Amino acid sequence: MKIAVTTRENQIDEHFGHCEAFTIFTVDENNKITASELIASPAGCGCRSNIIPELQEKGVNIILTGNIGQGAVNMLLDSGIEVCRGCCGNVRDAAEAFLNGSLIDAKGVCQGHGNEGGCGGHHHGQ
Repeated sequence: MKIAVTTRENQIDEHFGHCEAFTIFTVDENNKITASELIASPAGCGCRSNIIPELQEKGVNIILTGNIGQGAVNMLLDSGIEVCRGCCGNVRDAAEAFLNGSLIDAKGVCQGHGNEGGCGGHHHGQ
């Protein structure tokens, strides 16, 4: 399994469409992180949906993010990548929380800029 996390300075970025990078964690059959890789986000502001083919190529199964628009959610789901929204905190801590079942998808989507929503308490008590 591979988990991609929207990343800014080793923290979960608040918004998929503006993140500076993606941290990809490789997970073994015992749900332990065995490797990580940082890939730069595509240049420019706005939708990052052009990263989806690269995430697919790298074998990503799920993306953890703060907020994300419905269009990006649809494109990720159509590409076979699950989405977990409302995440915050350290990227590795969030990936481990997902693996141990304590990270819950907020299921909300960003309705536009200025409505960033923040952590919302969905990340294992942080």
